[in-house]
Amino acid sequence: MPADTPTLRTPQWTLYQRAVVDIELPEGTVRVAPAAPGVAVGPFPAPHVATIHIVTAHNPGGGSVSRQDNDRAHQELLGLLRRRGLPFWPAVGGDADGRYTEDSAAIVGISDHEACVLGQQFGQDAVFAWSATTWRLLSCSGAEEAPTRGWQATRRSPQD
Repeated sequence: MPADTPTLRTPQWTLYQRAVVDIELPEGTVRVAPAAPGVAVGPFPAPHVATIHIVTAHNPGGGSVSRQDNDRAHQELLGLLRRRGLPFWPAVGGDADGRYTEDSAAIVGISDHEACVLGQQFGQDAVFAWSATTWRLLSCSGAEEAPTRGWQATRRSPQD
């Protein structure tokens, strides 16, 4: 990163880098977790798509807002995606043990730039970008860079 690029250096940024995402695919839920660079284990659900972007509208700016405000923002995000005709799957991002979660959308068919603009529109610090070979955390402001990671996707049973 260039020396004159600002950074976020917040506790949230570290948490974002460790987050997992559960995506509700038609054939069942898949949990995507970061892994070592070069690792890509499990099913990638869209072989003809370059990247799936995971965007939330919850807790803008890494803060904490009411459940009602988060639900309203999430519905706005889903409405916007539907109006634009963008295919997506329901998703939930958060910590691996499920103590902290945020409703999200796994969006098919947009670029990294478009995903970041969408994240900015909902006050987000970052969005995830999942491809067949990488798991990336993209800063919506360009103020932070995270190393490109690998990923591991596992099928989730309804009891998980």
